[in-house]
Amino acid sequence: MAKVICIANQKGGVGKTTTAINLSTALAIFEKKTLLVDCDPQANATTGMGVEKSKLQKTLYHGMLGQVDAKQILVDYKVATLKILPSRVELIGFEVEMMSQPGREMALRRLLDPIRDEFEYILIDCPPSLSLLTVNAMTAADTLLIPLQCEFYALEGLSQLMQTYQRIRSGLNPGLQIAGILLTMFDRRTNLSQQVADNAIGYFKDMVFKTVIPRNVRLGESPSFGKPILLYDATSTGSKSYFALAKEILNNHEY
Repeated sequence: MAKVICIANQKGGVGKTTTAINLSTALAIFEKKTLLVDCDPQANATTGMGVEKSKLQKTLYHGMLGQVDAKQILVDYKVATLKILPSRVELIGFEVEMMSQPGREMALRRLLDPIRDEFEYILIDCPPSLSLLTVNAMTAADTLLIPLQCEFYALEGLSQLMQTYQRIRSGLNPGLQIAGILLTMFDRRTNLSQQVADNAIGYFKDMVFKTVIPRNVRLGESPSFGKPILLYDATSTGSKSYFALAKEILNNHEY
């Protein structure tokens, strides 16, 4: 059965989608059967993987409303061991349509449960908010991976995410664990990046991944070409970092 990793932080621009795209691709390249779930109405993970949204008949939105099952909306990828559960802007309507429905926090879990045995890893990219979609992702997950950018005010707001995590654990998903905190956008040339990293390690200790994701021009370019960095420029520092992260996760969470 798949290990389900939710990638969340209510702050935007911290590297959630970049991490979801590249970590899922790295795991797949390591021959782990992997599913990338785009749970963000902005659908940046879908676009970043080169999926043409206009050609999609059904998306995650239809699956979470129970109109189709997950197998009907899975998209194959050029890496044979990787599949995508795509999204589109209509997903923004999920919260409105489900707000008064009982069990609304369990919609994503209900969708994914029938296919969990078909994968080894399922990664969920979340919107930059602590919304019903993020709650669904955390309820469906085994672990929570938190990207933390090495910039000013990085730790601000993290307490709110941790409170949401504790609420999910106390009710909807008691087994939810923290996979780790991933330092992103690290710039070795600045004291600020090192200071944020030191503060994070000082506070969260072993919860911080040893792998650090650097600021990298090629990493920023790759989504506009509809490719993960590992396929866009496999020799870049960004690519090497996500391979290292995948290895760290495999070593820590191997069955």
